[in-house]
Amino acid sequence: MRIELDTLVDDVMRSHPATIRTFLNQKMACVGCPIAGFHTVADACREHGVEAASFLAALHAAVVTSVVAHVAYKGSVLRDVT
Repeated sequence: MRIELDTLVDDVMRSHPATIRTFLNQKMACVGCPIAGFHTVADACREHGVEAASFLAALHAAVVTSVVAHVAYKGSVLRDVT
């Protein structure tokens, strides 16, 4: 799932758990919030006074970092087994 400004906050965190830290780093208490299923990323940025474009870039970076770490880990496990 590609994260866009119109993506629901809850969908972002469920599909990409690594993004939770990004929300918390911005003091966005979206984790566990009952509104997260209704607010988009743009809504959350507006509500918390966070610049949307840079926050979206940070979410994308968190996803990429998570994928790279996962691939690196899987590669090291495979090397250990073979």
